[in-house]
Amino acid sequence: MSEENKALNFLEHIIEDDLANGLPKQNLRFRFPPEPNGYLHIGHTKAIGISFGLGQKYNAPVNLRFDDTNPAKEEQEYVDAIKEDISWLGYQWENECYSSDYFQQLYDWTILLIKDGKAYVDSQSSEEMRNQKGTPTEEGTNSPYRDRSVNENIDLFQGMKAGKFKEGEHVLRAKIDMKSPNMLMRDPLMYRILYKEHHRTGNDWCIYPMYDWTHGESDYIEQISHSLCSLEFKPHRELYEWFVDNVYEFSKSKYPNAPKQREFSRLNLSYTIMSKRKLLKLVEEGIVKGWDDPRMPTISGLRRRGYTPEAIRSFIETVGVSKRENIIDVALLEFKIREDLNKTAKRVMGVLDPVKVVITNYPEDKTELLDASYNDYEEGFGSRTVPFSREIYIEREDFREEANKKFFRLKLGKEVRLKNAYFITANSCTKDENGEITEIQCTYDPHTKSGSGTPESMRKVKGTIHWVSTKHAIKAEVRAYDRLFLDEAPDAHKDKEYMELLNPDSLQIIQAYLEPSLASAKVGERFQFQRLGYFNVDNDSKPEALVFNKIVGLRDSWAKKG
Repeated sequence: MSEENKALNFLEHIIEDDLANGLPKQNLRFRFPPEPNGYLHIGHTKAIGISFGLGQKYNAPVNLRFDDTNPAKEEQEYVDAIKEDISWLGYQWENECYSSDYFQQLYDWTILLIKDGKAYVDSQSSEEMRNQKGTPTEEGTNSPYRDRSVNENIDLFQGMKAGKFKEGEHVLRAKIDMKSPNMLMRDPLMYRILYKEHHRTGNDWCIYPMYDWTHGESDYIEQISHSLCSLEFKPHRELYEWFVDNVYEFSKSKYPNAPKQREFSRLNLSYTIMSKRKLLKLVEEGIVKGWDDPRMPTISGLRRRGYTPEAIRSFIETVGVSKRENIIDVALLEFKIREDLNKTAKRVMGVLDPVKVVITNYPEDKTELLDASYNDYEEGFGSRTVPFSREIYIEREDFREEANKKFFRLKLGKEVRLKNAYFITANSCTKDENGEITEIQCTYDPHTKSGSGTPESMRKVKGTIHWVSTKHAIKAEVRAYDRLFLDEAPDAHKDKEYMELLNPDSLQIIQAYLEPSLASAKVGERFQFQRLGYFNVDNDSKPEALVFNKIVGLRDSWAKKG
C-alpha cells in the first residue's frame, strides 16, 4: 500500500474502490440530510465535515437536504438556523432539497409497491402491532390484515390520503418478513395519518412517509452515490437497500444509480449532551436562555460564545473518521479555540475582580498615554495607547500581604512590572471591618517605563501583572461561562438524572473594568484579556453597555479537577 493510500480514511477507501471498479467520478454526489426539528449541535459537525469534506476532496456536489417528514416537530425556524450554521462553518451546498419535494413521487411509488404485493394497509392499534412484532429473540407474527387484496389496500391507502380516516385508524406497512432477525425488517411502517400543517406543504397532505422509507428514496431521487450516516443507522442499512432495490426495478430508466449507505462513528463529547430532545428540555424549562445560549453545544451557541469556524473544523479534522464509538474529551475542542485565537486575537487589558492601587509618588493630576502593542510576539496586529494614572485597578488575586517565594506577583515590600508601564513596589494596604483589602499603597520607579531602554527598565523582575486606570476604565458586563454539566457523560443518564448533573456555576455575571480602547469593540469581535482568557462581544452588547462572553480560559482549568 502506498503512503498516499495509508493516509486515506475508511470512507475514502470505499470511494476509491468504487471508482477503481468502474464508478464514474462524475457520478460522485454526497448530501447532508438534517431533520429540521431542532438546532444543529457540535455532534453534527462531524457529519457535516465528512460529507462536505469529501465533496471538496473529489470536487463533487453536496446537497443540503431537509428530511422534513414530521410536521409535528419541524419548523421553518430550524431550517433557517441550519442553513446559517452550515454557511458559517464555511461550507456551500450544491442544491437545497427537501424530502417534502418528493411526497408525490413517494406516494406514486407506494401505489406501485402495493400493486406488486409489497405493501399493505394495517388497521391494528399501535399496541397490537407492537405486540405482534416479537422481540430480538422471538419471531414476530403476521398482521391479520397482511393478506388484504391489492384493490382493498389501494382503496384504503387512497382514502387515507383523502382524509377519510382518523389518526391511528390505519397505517401503511411494507410487506417484508415478520421472522427476520433484524426487527426493522418486520413489516416496517411506511405511512401514518397526521393532521398537522407542514411548514412547506401546508395542509396538502394528511399522510406522511416514515423516515426509513423517505430517506433512502430521497437519496435515490437525488442520485446520491454514497449515503454516509452514523453508526446507529447500521441496522437500518438492510431496510434502506430493500426499499431502494424494490423501487429501482421500475425507476432505473429515470434514476439509473442506486445509492450506497455506509456508516461512521458519531461524535460524542464529554460533559456534553447531544440529544435534541434533552437540549429542547433545557430550553423549554429555562435552564438556558435559548438554543444559542453560549453554554449550549449547538453551533449557534458556540458561535455566540466566540468559537470560530476554523477552530471547529480543525477539531473535526483531528477527531477523524472511525468505525468505533468513543467519547472525545471536550478539552480538545477548547484547545482548538485557544490555538486559533492565540494566532488571531488582539491582547488587551481588563480586570474582572478589582482592587484599587494608589501609586503615592505619582502626580495626582497626571495622565500618561503609554504605547501598547496588541501582540508582543507577532507583527501585523497594530498597537494602541493605554492611559496611565495615579490610581489603577489590578486583579485581587495578584496581591498578597505575605507569600512564599513561588508567588511572583505583588506583595508587601516586593516589586512587579505593570504591563506596558512601570515597576511598582507595594508598601502597605488598607482593609475594611471584615478584613477585606480595599486599597494597596505603592510607589513606582519613574525610570522603569516600558520600552524606554533605560538601565532601570531593563532590570529583571519575575512578575508582570495587568491593570487599568480607574478614571479611564470602562465598565462592562462579563458573562463567565463554564461547562453546563458536572458529569463527564450526562447523556448516558436517564431523563431525571441528567437534570441533576447541571453545574450551578455554569454562568457568573461579573462587572469588569476594561481599558478604554475596547469602547469601540463590535459584536462578534474576539480578544485575549491578558492573563485571563479569551472573550468576545456578545449579541446583547450596546455601545453604552458592553457585554463580553468568556470563550475559554488560557489553560484547562478542569485538568486539576480530574
